[in-house]
Amino acid sequence: MIAWLDLDTPFPDVSRALADPAGLLAAGADLSPQRLLEAYRHGIFPWFSEGQPILWWSTDPRMVLRTDHFVVSDSLKKTLRRIERSRHGDGLWQVTFDTVFEQVMQGCAGPRRHEQGTWISPEIMAGYTGLHRAGYAHSSEVWLNGELVGGAYGVSIGRMFYGESMFARVSDASKVALAHLVFFLRSHGVEMIDCQQETSHLASLGARPIARSDFLHHLRAAIQWPQIRGWEPLNLLEHGIPSARRD
Repeated sequence: MIAWLDLDTPFPDVSRALADPAGLLAAGADLSPQRLLEAYRHGIFPWFSEGQPILWWSTDPRMVLRTDHFVVSDSLKKTLRRIERSRHGDGLWQVTFDTVFEQVMQGCAGPRRHEQGTWISPEIMAGYTGLHRAGYAHSSEVWLNGELVGGAYGVSIGRMFYGESMFARVSDASKVALAHLVFFLRSHGVEMIDCQQETSHLASLGARPIARSDFLHHLRAAIQWPQIRGWEPLNLLEHGIPSARRD
């Protein structure tokens, strides 16, 4: 039996999540910035379809991407270099952070091949837009000839980042958006990105499942750091493209 949350009910301990990888913990409450921050600080996230009550989860194992294990394929490296030359040259390509957060969420909520519907409902969009306005949710945006063609967004608390979703309208645009987030976070001492659930796509980028207890141990220390300021994409022509560790 999962817990039902009223607006003033605290989350139960994550050890009470259902004993399967999905890790359903509770239902109810709201998606206010305060509730969302409380959830993320305890390794809990919302995920539900429109028409359902708000459902809260804490998966075990937990899929995470260590920022120094992010895999940049040869083709993605070429794309990143081409975009960097354009960003600092003719300007056909641009990468920005936090300029059109709501549009990125809308892009992530758009139709996808082989999928029906979306979990990014108007309620979810309103909740995370509130987090963005409060300075805790951030987006990475990829532009081609002034048109938004890809992006990614997530939640940042201290030195912990929680990846939520990404989208692409041209090849590799979502990977470019993610790469710039990873490189920026890595440069600010963020060691781990929470990916929540295991997928083959995330695994191809270097993400791996770890025990929830290990995830929570890292999380408790990471969220104690001050908030990251000055969200701007790195100039990869100057910094170079970091390589993944192979251990």
